[in-house]
Amino acid sequence: MGGASMRQLPVLILDFGGQYTQLIARRVREAHVYCEIAPCDVPWSELSLQRPQAIILSGGPASVYQEGAPRCDPAIFQAGVPVLGICYGMQLMARELGADVRASEEGEYGPADLVLREASPLFAGILSPTPVWMSHGDQVVTPPPGFRVLASTAVTPVAAIGDEQRKLYGVQFHPEVAHTREGKALLKNFLFRIAGLEPSWTLSAFREETIARIRAEVGSRKAVCGLSGGVDSATAAVLVHQAIGDQLTCIFVDHGLLRAGEAEEVVRTFRDRLRIPLIHVRAEDRFLNRLKGVVDPEAKRRIIGEEFIRVFEEEASRLGDVTYLVQGTLYPDVIESGGAPGYGNGTSGNGGQRGRAAVIKSHHNVGGLPERMNLKLLEPLRLLFKDEVRVLAGELGLPEEIVWRQPFPGPGLAVRIIGEVTRERLELLRAADRIVTDEIRKAGLERSIWQAFAVLPGVRTVGVKGDGRSYAELVAIRAVTSEDGMTADWARLPYDLLGRISTRIMNELPSVNRVVYDISPKPPATIEWE
Repeated sequence: MGGASMRQLPVLILDFGGQYTQLIARRVREAHVYCEIAPCDVPWSELSLQRPQAIILSGGPASVYQEGAPRCDPAIFQAGVPVLGICYGMQLMARELGADVRASEEGEYGPADLVLREASPLFAGILSPTPVWMSHGDQVVTPPPGFRVLASTAVTPVAAIGDEQRKLYGVQFHPEVAHTREGKALLKNFLFRIAGLEPSWTLSAFREETIARIRAEVGSRKAVCGLSGGVDSATAAVLVHQAIGDQLTCIFVDHGLLRAGEAEEVVRTFRDRLRIPLIHVRAEDRFLNRLKGVVDPEAKRRIIGEEFIRVFEEEASRLGDVTYLVQGTLYPDVIESGGAPGYGNGTSGNGGQRGRAAVIKSHHNVGGLPERMNLKLLEPLRLLFKDEVRVLAGELGLPEEIVWRQPFPGPGLAVRIIGEVTRERLELLRAADRIVTDEIRKAGLERSIWQAFAVLPGVRTVGVKGDGRSYAELVAIRAVTSEDGMTADWARLPYDLLGRISTRIMNELPSVNRVVYDISPKPPATIEWE
């Protein structure tokens, strides 16, 4: 779906490094309008090939008047395309068009009441005042020529601006976050009333277009799929299989780092139920040997990623002339690994801002790949969020236990064991993790929780078991709620549920004498411990 082409793209979102850029994309897609995200500095000559019908400028952490601050091509504002600037995006547009932007004497962070000053299609149907979410230290002092001030707050006199003739609008607040009560209504006003778009994009349309594109690209050549059994790789496998049939062979590398019973379920589902060609590679010894003595988390991820692909290359070579490797890469994977799908990662001549996202951790399916890889990547889900993949998986007929399987890291339990990964520590963690998932399932909470799992921190503590002193392992429990994995909050599990989990772990696992619960949000923490 990414890359420059002569097709018409409904909405293009330019990323200035804001923490909510991906959330803007989610909100646009929730309105059934397709959108893509591009680095902020891609020249208009390149962006125009997509023929965007509307452009949204994201927020960002910089100040527009600082040297080296990210900018977009000013030609965007002369192109006749409706533009909505959000926070930094509004400040940049205002400055580029002649306004004065300065550091405000009083920053505005958190909830605020927005008072509407002028009638505007951007605020159609929205009552004044309305709660919004602010996060800025700079502000537009006066609007650019041709713009009107549409709204203000007690701290920010110019909180929304608009030039109806050129269809250029800016808001200082964040309409994409849940704290802005009428944020979705505002975005729909921009999409439908101002840009004239139709709510016509669906995942069914995405599926049909993706199948046609894969069929055209692959032709009569062969592909192998990196199958883990999770919803991402499973959906990618079924989607590609619908495109090219038995030209696809799924290779399931059982690296010995999966949860209890998972390997058997993968084989049963794909080989027996879905009838997709499957090769099951039992490679636990191979992976554990490479991980021996390794404690650095990034080294673990890199080793597992390299070994994973080497196994693929070996198995694919036995299949004959294979060209493609299918992976279930999702959009959050790409963002966290510092990528910018569809537009490359090289710097341009406009400040070198392309590929601005910081690498939080490498994902084995987008980072840490061997320098020499003989297979071309095919990533049909690269621009989808997890919730979109679940809907698509259901449409493709995948069984419910796979559709609703919780996200699981590619390196598996290796990044839930702090320190060296050994066979004994894996077995201990599997047993603890099985108890966590079992109790959450019994409580009926498995669909309301994004992820819930056990971690083995490698810490021993003093305790009492029976009548004697013990010096045994500590197990940490992690459970979070999230919409897409980009941000997350710790799940407020009932105390009695936490009590049952703790009791079972310490009763059933003799080598554990203490259980703790992780209450860290993301950010500043990540969901996984490593």
